[in-house]
Amino acid sequence: SQYSAVDTNPLSVYIMQPIWNKIIKIVPLWIAPNLLTFSGFVMILVNYFLISFYDWDYTASGTSPGLVPTWVWLFSAFTTFCAYTLDSIDGKHARRTQSSTPLGELFDHGLDSWATSIFVLSFFSVCSCDNGKTGVSVYTMYIYLSIVLFNFMCSHWEKYNTGVLFLPWGYDISQVVLIAAYLLTGAVGVEVWQKPFLFGYYITDALVILLIG
Repeated sequence: SQYSAVDTNPLSVYIMQPIWNKIIKIVPLWIAPNLLTFSGFVMILVNYFLISFYDWDYTASGTSPGLVPTWVWLFSAFTTFCAYTLDSIDGKHARRTQSSTPLGELFDHGLDSWATSIFVLSFFSVCSCDNGKTGVSVYTMYIYLSIVLFNFMCSHWEKYNTGVLFLPWGYDISQVVLIAAYLLTGAVGVEVWQKPFLFGYYITDALVILLIG
């Protein structure tokens, strides 16, 4: 069946899509769309294993600030942006080269289902729990992960029943927030997550509201 998706997110429609439309023009026609999809997923994996090396138990930012080198956070921002870009242009490239297939769609969304978890597991290293006082505990992290995965499942269940994938606004917003958070951490250090940001509230509190919304 013909792939059909609806994206009404202003961030995507007015900002990101014009960027992707420019980037897609420099991708050689001989590159397979699935290669773009897989390359983006590999970058997510590399970022995950790199952060896991420095922060295997989610304590590096909370109890041992400075344990993760600054370049790791900057590299995380880079890999996240690249993965986001490749995931956004692989379908465009497939249509551009007239090589769209149901298998390609399955491959893309199958890797997305893995990436959804990995993005969350990687990100929470920037705001690890600090002796239970600030930051986010591993237990809370898994609750957030469950919310994200439930949203992903609902979107694809809706697509299965309607034939149309209504893209959640949270996807583009979350990717931009992830990139910004990594850059912020690289610029000022993990301490920014352990100190009150505004009116006694922490940045993590704002992220919770954003996630639930």
